[in-house]
Amino acid sequence: MEWETFDHLLIATGAIPACPTVPGAGAVEICGINTLQSGIRLRRIIDDRNAKTAVVVGGGYIGLEMAEAMLRRGMDVSLIDRSPQVMGTLDEDMGQLVSQALLDSGVKLYLEEALTGFETTGGKLTGVSTEKHSLPADVVILGLGVKPNTSLAAAAGIPLGEQGSIRVNQRMETGITGIWAAGDCAETFHLVSRKPFYIALGTVANKQGRVAGVNLGGGYATFPGVMGTAVTKICHLEVARTGLQEKELRKLGFEWVSTVIKSSTKAGYFPGSGEISVKVFAEKGTGRLLGGQIVGMEGSAKRIDTLATALHAGLTVEEMINLDLGYAPPFSPVWDPVVIAAREVIKKL
Repeated sequence: MEWETFDHLLIATGAIPACPTVPGAGAVEICGINTLQSGIRLRRIIDDRNAKTAVVVGGGYIGLEMAEAMLRRGMDVSLIDRSPQVMGTLDEDMGQLVSQALLDSGVKLYLEEALTGFETTGGKLTGVSTEKHSLPADVVILGLGVKPNTSLAAAAGIPLGEQGSIRVNQRMETGITGIWAAGDCAETFHLVSRKPFYIALGTVANKQGRVAGVNLGGGYATFPGVMGTAVTKICHLEVARTGLQEKELRKLGFEWVSTVIKSSTKAGYFPGSGEISVKVFAEKGTGRLLGGQIVGMEGSAKRIDTLATALHAGLTVEEMINLDLGYAPPFSPVWDPVVIAAREVIKKL
């Protein structure tokens, strides 16, 4: 061991996949995916073992994207999750649309089933056990999310915050002078709830890294926070969300109204137009936008950026209906779906 002196130290140790502590968890065919190298390792295992059957544990972003990847390889795919729906960052009604898309694509869903163990023979993985089923498996992919990799920071006595992430201020300074943190190991701030928040996303990590770098280089920069904006593609569906969802609004004591609208990604008569569902939340009394979710065909997900920008600016849904959004039949109906949703939720206010 060697000791190095420093004037400033930046901790950017990232996050690590959550791994269940159940029997058989040490089998080499069980893979967590959070880096390029872990993806390469999974592919080698599949190729070396000529894997035909995959079980995905967890229905979050990584789990669902990996389920689709295994389908594309022609594998038999099962997904288990102890929650009643996939995509826990969506409300139940919007998550159901994703569940149906997975079923339609050939994924076998085992929801509300907790993992109890991994079955092995001679050290080799053969299956996955839940509370209700025993599923054959040549390979298992863990999609249980990640946790901040902060054991070094904790051992050094650096104050931790949400979900064990490193507590930082807007300049990415920790509670110890001269030590900074950024990326998936660091805490952030939720601009809608106005509370400390933890989210492991590349977009957030890059912004935090830039702010830390400017400050370490002698400049001055701040990172105000996030709204949990995220997009993904699952089979034929695009999925997006930003701001707060129902369970968070309820926990925080907000009074709100919401609506879900169905529209089309392009003008309805234009070739290639697909269905899009948009859900928005507005605060009672003020009409302030609180969050939104989108599930739909190609051309749906990036519309979340309109909602994210409106959230960042603190717009009301009334103000949103006058946004000067672009229109042409290949791109949108005359009234964009996010604006239609804003109009509908106004009626409930």
